[in-house]
Amino acid sequence: MPVGGRPTVRSRRLGAALRRYREAAGLDQQHAADCIAGSVTKISRVESGQVSARPGDVRLLLELYGVEDRETCRRLEQLARDSNKRGWWLDYPGATKPEYADVITLENDATYIRTWQPLFIPGLLQTPAYLRALLEASLTVHPPEAVEDLVAIREVRKRAIEEDGARFAAVIYESALTAPMPSAEQHREQLSHLLAVAQRQNVSLQVLSLAEWRAAHMTSHFVMYSFGPAPAPEAVAFDSTTSTVILEDAGEMAQHAQIFEVLRSAALTPGESASFIRRLREDIAAAEED
Repeated sequence: MPVGGRPTVRSRRLGAALRRYREAAGLDQQHAADCIAGSVTKISRVESGQVSARPGDVRLLLELYGVEDRETCRRLEQLARDSNKRGWWLDYPGATKPEYADVITLENDATYIRTWQPLFIPGLLQTPAYLRALLEASLTVHPPEAVEDLVAIREVRKRAIEEDGARFAAVIYESALTAPMPSAEQHREQLSHLLAVAQRQNVSLQVLSLAEWRAAHMTSHFVMYSFGPAPAPEAVAFDSTTSTVILEDAGEMAQHAQIFEVLRSAALTPGESASFIRRLREDIAAAEED
């Protein structure tokens, strides 16, 4: 059983992959059960993510399904090992709801993260001061210790897109950058942080201008995750008012991937975006002096 007694994003991803390969091979669940000396019920629970598959069983099933790509096999066996792995975020039990823990897991496993943000600075690019301001503005009252836990968690989460981490591409609507923040100092600090992160080789940051109204209103915010060498997304997450929604349907993935490409094509180039952010920072500094 996955940690916490509920399907995790890792066990669901593994189960979905095994099901796809089984169906592609034209085999039913009884064939899979016979291969690992198990039951059809066990295969069903593995494929739905209700239970974690053992790495040895994954290896046998992939052989049965004719999956020969070494990288694919290695990745799925590692996913089986990690399905019950205790995450560092569990050290903050009061600040990590199950859905939030799932998002952190996706970030930790991802090789490519893409995000569209029309209202806020993307979470992995927020400064501590910006995050604290958002938490203070929230209708949910956070005790001081919970605020500090959330800030600490966010700082660790940022490691996912350090220089040797996942590729990260963000498109941010102009209004999310230009709207006044609680203080000019916080605003300049946040813009400076964006410019610094955008210099990393694995990071692409683009601004979508206000003039691109049609593109900006195709959909609300989302974060899209890919795993392994292929850029095809396997999960999309977005926040609602009270929780986080994670989509894993193939059709949803394809639609969000298409939307992101439209947004990226409509946005300023990374170089133009950096110039825009620098000018905005200079304008804020000049306004402070007046």
